[in-house]
Amino acid sequence: MSEENKSHQYIIVTPAKSVGISLILTILFGPLGMLYSTVRGGISMLILSFLVGLFTLGAGFIVTWPICIIWGAMAVSSSNKKNFAQVSMQV
Repeated sequence: MSEENKSHQYIIVTPAKSVGISLILTILFGPLGMLYSTVRGGISMLILSFLVGLFTLGAGFIVTWPICIIWGAMAVSSSNKKNFAQVSMQV
């Protein structure tokens, strides 16, 4: 059998993220907890929350904190759906 005819199968294992853990982390730590769900979203919300908190003397966290919670849960859910869709397409 020649090298050209050999087929290789690669299996990539990525663990599914938990929506519950995402909710707990974002409720407790806000934008820092979002880093579990989405790094890019966590960093952007860290910057936004810092600026909003600075200009509103912390009162703006009433708005940014729930946004972090919702965004984190949605990011984990969509990430898991994307990963499972890729697995089902390969089967």
